[in-house]
Amino acid sequence: MWLLFSGGGMVAALVLPALLILLGVVVPLGLLGAPDHAHLLAVLRFPLTRLTLLAVCFLCLVHAAHRFRYTLQDGLKLTRFDGAIATVCYSAALLGSAAAAYLLFVSL
Repeated sequence: MWLLFSGGGMVAALVLPALLILLGVVVPLGLLGAPDHAHLLAVLRFPLTRLTLLAVCFLCLVHAAHRFRYTLQDGLKLTRFDGAIATVCYSAALLGSAAAAYLLFVSL
């Protein structure tokens, strides 16, 4: 579990900010030419790109679930609900990952 947590932390710290800066700031400001729809679709149809995006989504969701779980347990002193909190947090991460897999592999 710690490996998934630390992997998610690394992805959330290194990959997500780069994607957000590129696609959320640099391209809309016109500092970099926007890729056309056909090119983005071709990149997203490549299987390795899909697996990489799924791994990014999964690791970030597991990291967030783990942090939220321990925030509730330690920060709010809800240790008596440990089983229920863990089940809800990690189930939400798995459901989010399943939704990402559906969007990446079925709907494209």
